[in-house]
Amino acid sequence: MQPATRSLERKALILTLVLGCQVLAAMFFTLDVAGDIAEAGLGWHLSIELLATLALAAGVVVGAIHVRSLIERARQDQALITAARGAMGALIRTRFVEWRLTAAEADVALFAIKGLDVAEIAALRGSAQGTVRAQLTRIYAKAGITSQTGLIALFMEELIDPAFAPGKESTHG
Repeated sequence: MQPATRSLERKALILTLVLGCQVLAAMFFTLDVAGDIAEAGLGWHLSIELLATLALAAGVVVGAIHVRSLIERARQDQALITAARGAMGALIRTRFVEWRLTAAEADVALFAIKGLDVAEIAALRGSAQGTVRAQLTRIYAKAGITSQTGLIALFMEELIDPAFAPGKESTHG
């Protein structure tokens, strides 16, 4: 299970427990008010207690609905992130094949896309920094760009909805 999924499940459990406590409190106060009304009739004090109890019950219902919708939205967001991750991976693999990158160049390019600098890439690959610089130069040439920023931008440009391009009117919002 991924950390984001575990975190979501933990939060859902905590919110469910809190709502469960609120349900128990609402039930207790409802029974208490009902017993008091049966015993002494409905006076102004019990009317206020009854309204407070009804407000608590309404809050529990609204809270449960809201928590459920937040959990559902978080699950949908997680599904979208998973789909985007898959699309990004497929796009990267496709471009690397199109550019005819060697296995070593593909590794270096992937690290560069992730934002690592030359020293970090060299350390991870057990290579000299000069070797990584040379590989990056070849990668940039094959991709038709001149920098790491350009490499990242190539992939971002393909994934971003064209409706959000500068100068375009957005249909959102």
